Amino acid sequence: MKWTDFESYIEISPPKEFDFDECLIYLDRSNLEVLHQIKDGAIYKVINKILCKIEWMNDCIKVEFPLEIPSAAERKKAAEYIWEWFDLEQNLEDFYQMAIQDEILKTLVDKYYGLRIIGVPDLFEALVWAIVGQQINLTFAYTLKKRYIEQFGECVIFEGGQFWLFPSPEKIAALNVVDLKQLQFTTRKAEYVIGIAQEMVSGRLSKKLLLEERDVQKSLMSIRGIGAWTANYVMMRCLHQSSAFPIADVGLHNALKALLNLDEKPTIKEIEVYAANWQGWQAYATFYLWRSLYGEKI
Repeated sequence: MKWTDFESYIEISPPKEFDFDECLIYLDRSNLEVLHQIKDGAIYKVINKILCKIEWMNDCIKVEFPLEIPSAAERKKAAEYIWEWFDLEQNLEDFYQMAIQDEILKTLVDKYYGLRIIGVPDLFEALVWAIVGQQINLTFAYTLKKRYIEQFGECVIFEGGQFWLFPSPEKIAALNVVDLKQLQFTTRKAEYVIGIAQEMVSGRLSKKLLLEERDVQKSLMSIRGIGAWTANYVMMRCLHQSSAFPIADVGLHNALKALLNLDEKPTIKEIEVYAANWQGWQAYATFYLWRSLYGEKI
């Protein structure tokens, strides 16, 4: 991690293959998002209970603290979170070398060069978001997430605005299914989310333990409520597994259909053929295909 601590603010120096504007487009894709806000090209987000203002300045990610100057240890944690959030540890040279020779990806990597997988560094948040999004459209998924966060999360007030923290596993582990059903969670999803919270509180489930597993996907799929799509989504966005491949993802199918001018969405077997060259980089290929579904640069 390359960063500099100026006490009142910090600067993070990303790798050369990084485009902050592309990150903003991804982060600004829903007006129902409550875990961050984008104003005048800056991202406002609460990290470890500290409000951060994150913007691009002088070829660096500049992070200021609008409410109070955190301790040196807290500043370091904020830098580590942002480094992981933007997947800045990942060396994309091999991905780009592969992609520029791939018929499907070559136009996308040229167009969106510098885009990185915007992660969900917190495992509980990643698991809950993936479960909430199962078999519903993205707008309703964001609606459920907003209700859930505003009901059970904590918020920081700044200039009259509310900046939310994702609810802790401890808070959710103590809930009953009916508490989530009142927000329009299905019974099953409510059971899954509370069950995962309880596993995390007990210490049986953690990011560290998962990353030590030989077969991460199998370990995730042993958890009630987690199938192949959910496991790969979490591996991709939380565990930084560049070979994770949510091949059944609707957004992936829609992107391929549009990009290739297909009459129908491709089948899983057809996608396996398209993805023959993506070995080791399926997560990034998927993320760039998702990107093709949004608007252009701000």
